[in-house]
Amino acid sequence: MLRPVVGTSFFRGAVLSVALAGLLAGCGKKDGAAEGAGAPPPAAVAVQAVMPADVPAVFEFVGQTAGSREVEVRARVGGILIKRNFAEGGLVRQGQSLYTLDAAPFQAALNRAEADVAIAEARLAQATRVLNRYKPLLEGKAVSQGDYDEAASAEQVARADLKGAQARRSEAQLSIAYARVEAPISGVVGRSLPSEGTLVAGPETLLTTVTQTDPVKVRFGIADTDQMAWRNDIGAGRLRLPPGQAFEVEVKLADGSTYARKGRLLFADARVSTTTGTIEAEAEVPNPQGELKPGQFVRVRLLGGVRPGAVRVASRAVLEGPQGKFVYVVEGGKAAARPVTVGEQQGDLWVITQGLKAGDQVIVDGVMRIGPGAPVQAVPASAPAAASK
Repeated sequence: MLRPVVGTSFFRGAVLSVALAGLLAGCGKKDGAAEGAGAPPPAAVAVQAVMPADVPAVFEFVGQTAGSREVEVRARVGGILIKRNFAEGGLVRQGQSLYTLDAAPFQAALNRAEADVAIAEARLAQATRVLNRYKPLLEGKAVSQGDYDEAASAEQVARADLKGAQARRSEAQLSIAYARVEAPISGVVGRSLPSEGTLVAGPETLLTTVTQTDPVKVRFGIADTDQMAWRNDIGAGRLRLPPGQAFEVEVKLADGSTYARKGRLLFADARVSTTTGTIEAEAEVPNPQGELKPGQFVRVRLLGGVRPGAVRVASRAVLEGPQGKFVYVVEGGKAAARPVTVGEQQGDLWVITQGLKAGDQVIVDGVMRIGPGAPVQAVPASAPAAASK
């Protein structure tokens, strides 16, 4: 019987055909859905148009303050220190008494010197009288030439003895004056090293120091690489320094505040330090209120330079890659990485010395959501709809 066999085969073929048609239909729906979804929309980014202009060139370094003059105070004579006449850390005036030494030995020496002067004056007077008597006697040949010469020599010796006695008296008077140790300059006096009652061994003993704090000096180092970069930028026309490098100096304190008074650059050494690899420089800053203290660490900013035709972009737009710093610019609706050379950082802006030209659209916001070649939708950075990072 052939009918059952034929019917079974036909049924199985029909089922298989229906299943295959359903599978193909399912695949067609998935392809259609993908075509309907399409590519994701371009990322919205905020851009800043490059506008070259002359911008100030500000160079910043770490420095340390120092007194404009720092003088060691030493006694010129030795003796017992009987009194200190100042408050440690206070202000003193030039000529003000700082220490008093025991002057009794010096007074005794002065008394002896004055007595020696009196004796020498008396001897000189006697020798002069004798010589004056011998002059007419010599003319009348009443005395010999030898006697007269002896009288003249005695008068000269007495005159010399008087000068010696007077010199010893002046020395004794100086010793008494030196028993009063005075401030050599006006400024802030430091800690007293010897205490009252100490035997001071003259100039060998350091008593204290006086530091002039108005104006103050600020010492800092300029890296040799910075100096070379300046020369290269000046040669390429990317930097102008003030005439004679007469920089104005601004000081920033440790808390980030800016000191109210500006100073001036005094000098920059012609040599590079072999220990630090920097060029030593020094600035002078007015300090009438004593706000800056010697030894204080500050940041020194040199003002007065100009970068002609330079570009400044937001610091957040400048990224670091394996080949150095770069920014993203919009080219043909896509993000393109552009290597750049940066100058100094001014607040939240970087000065770009190479790599950008007028009209470039620099991406300043949204840089963390894109990569090279990513499609972007640019909006001005100042617009409210600017994208976030």
